[in-house]
Amino acid sequence: MYYLIMCRSLTHAQRVANGLERAGIPARILRTPAAIAPSGCSHSVRIPGQSLSRTLTTLNRLRLPHLGIYVGGAEGYREVEA
Repeated sequence: MYYLIMCRSLTHAQRVANGLERAGIPARILRTPAAIAPSGCSHSVRIPGQSLSRTLTTLNRLRLPHLGIYVGGAEGYREVEA
């Protein structure tokens, strides 16, 4: 299991990934999958499943914008309330 933090642009995804990496959370930037991309041109940051709580704290503390958080698994993607 993993989470995707959807961002509106590559620049925002880079800011989110850099902030998470500085906080010790592994983060990888990728194109948002078509199944969840609102306009087909956003980027996401992938984090490990066990890192969600620390990630939410870091995003709030650093005031990093994001469009949504999705859990990914074998069944596809589902948005989570954050």
